[in-house]
Amino acid sequence: MNLDPKVPSGPLKDKWSKHLNDIQLVAPNNKRKHDIIVVGTGLAGGSAAASLAELGYNVKSFCIQDSARRAHSIAAQGGINAAKNYPNDGDTVWRLFYDTIKGGDYRSRESNTYRLAQNSNEIIDQAVAQGVPFAREYGGLLANRSFGGAQVSRTFYARGQTGQQLMLGAYQAMMRQVHEGKIEMHTRHEMLDLVKIDGKARGIITRDLVSGEIQRWMADAVVLASGGYGNAFYLSTNAKNSNVTAAWRCHKRGAGFANPCYVQIHPTCIPVSGDYQSKLTLMSESLRNDGRVWVPEDKDDDRHPNDIPEEDRYYYLEEKYPAFGNLVPRDVASRNAKLVCDDGMGVGPTGRAVYLDFADAIERDGRDTISDKYGNLFEMYENITGENPYEEPMKIFPAVHYTMGGLWVDYNLQSNIPGLFVAGEANFSDHGANRLGASALMQGLSDGYFIIPYTVGNYIASNDLDDDVTKGHEAFDEAAENAQNHIDELLNVDGDKSVVEFHRELGQIMWDKVGISRSEEGLKEAITEIQDLREEFWNNVRVPGESSNYNKYLEFAGRVADFLELGELMAKDALHRDESCGCHLRAEHQTEEGEALRNDEDYSYVAAWEYQGVNGELQEELHKEDLEFDFVELKQRSYK
Repeated sequence: MNLDPKVPSGPLKDKWSKHLNDIQLVAPNNKRKHDIIVVGTGLAGGSAAASLAELGYNVKSFCIQDSARRAHSIAAQGGINAAKNYPNDGDTVWRLFYDTIKGGDYRSRESNTYRLAQNSNEIIDQAVAQGVPFAREYGGLLANRSFGGAQVSRTFYARGQTGQQLMLGAYQAMMRQVHEGKIEMHTRHEMLDLVKIDGKARGIITRDLVSGEIQRWMADAVVLASGGYGNAFYLSTNAKNSNVTAAWRCHKRGAGFANPCYVQIHPTCIPVSGDYQSKLTLMSESLRNDGRVWVPEDKDDDRHPNDIPEEDRYYYLEEKYPAFGNLVPRDVASRNAKLVCDDGMGVGPTGRAVYLDFADAIERDGRDTISDKYGNLFEMYENITGENPYEEPMKIFPAVHYTMGGLWVDYNLQSNIPGLFVAGEANFSDHGANRLGASALMQGLSDGYFIIPYTVGNYIASNDLDDDVTKGHEAFDEAAENAQNHIDELLNVDGDKSVVEFHRELGQIMWDKVGISRSEEGLKEAITEIQDLREEFWNNVRVPGESSNYNKYLEFAGRVADFLELGELMAKDALHRDESCGCHLRAEHQTEEGEALRNDEDYSYVAAWEYQGVNGELQEELHKEDLEFDFVELKQRSYK
């Protein structure tokens, strides 16, 4: 496996512009001769499909939902970062870059992270031009608020619906191209395999989720924008349909899977309330602008939170991190919430929650102001919990939210398989070991609007793509047969245990032993337990129905089968990385104050795994891309 990052030479601020000057172009009259497949219609996939079609390429777009605008990007709430410095508080592109690479605990590629910061301002201009209704100040300028890991206000927002509004902007751009005939839209199609011919990605195999038909699709390049794999934990803030199948099937065709152990734990989620839950609900990080996080000083204090006076409250983030307070990065806030709950200071029926209190903000600014900022979030919380956050504190607890790992890509966002590009959360490239809030939307739109359209064109212009290849090629035959055999195998098990039971058991293993805090002993136990669970799955899972029609059980069975393989790789990756960094906290490697302790001498690299088969135990070979830091100084993170 070749892990050449293809980073341009020269000063950091000039790398992307230099690269744009050097890449090869496809003439307008030639673009219409080329087909490009885009898998996923979220912010990364939607913006990529719209941009490529606008340029003149013939785009085939695929999503598992009944509408492209149901992609999980709509769930993002709090905002999108950009270095426009509208509040005049000292922000610059460099500061956004530095905050992002520091927030990721120095485990991301410098060049990719800097380019993300560079593109951020153009993203806001693009969104405004599309009519995205960002919040505005009284004078008409776009408003900003703060997010964790930064000491400036750089987050643009549309109340608590930022992802949805940005998604609608990308969706309307995409649907315009559908109307123009440049995008061929295929909803309710799930990608089941990647087709490689002469070592290049030349197409995909899908299953029509309504008819059950296995179909073949051919193109000159494939863009994978299928999101993250947080649902390996069963309970997460992700939509229930979110899965790893498209990316995992590409991995099984040779694409390196990078840093799978890096999982974002979000600190402000509505706590688990019972075994009946199939997902969790996120409360936006933006709430930490005005909400204060605390627990009672006395473990046995069972008074109503409004009856507990200031002197009996422990504002643990404000006390431990005075420089950032409640706006520390997500990994720091999550670990500290777990620590106080582990010490018996948690609140609520389960003791696995802390308070997020808006009383001071309401008294200071007035209820109407707080409602203008967060009204729909407060309504969502009250609808779910039956408690009014204007009158008493919210209860929150950490939950799995985002995955920083994903398929390995170079500077062009191309995987180690030529012609397979990976955008958004499906790749590993920009966030390192921890993602700062409001950066996911930024990355998805940066990749789709401002990177993929250039780099895919460069690939097409630079490669001789055989025009004689058809969907009757033996590679398509083999991939289609492989997809059907996998489906038949699932249906033929005929066991007596449901898919949901297996998924829930996997999630419990992952949360307990590959979650907020990990240890060598726990990870070894997790690997063995996942292997045993996977063996039981293939001997005892019950998948009712048939493959030749709409079958939700079959859909989920295929996805859980992939999670059972990915889960083992996540635990193996976590075990091999004998250090703590960002959201990857190894209990053996902490400072005296409980902070993550990196080992830059031995682990300053991207861990990319090459699939070599499953035979009881997952067979993977580790490859390393050394991370080089020429422009920032590696040092212990501090938010004190």
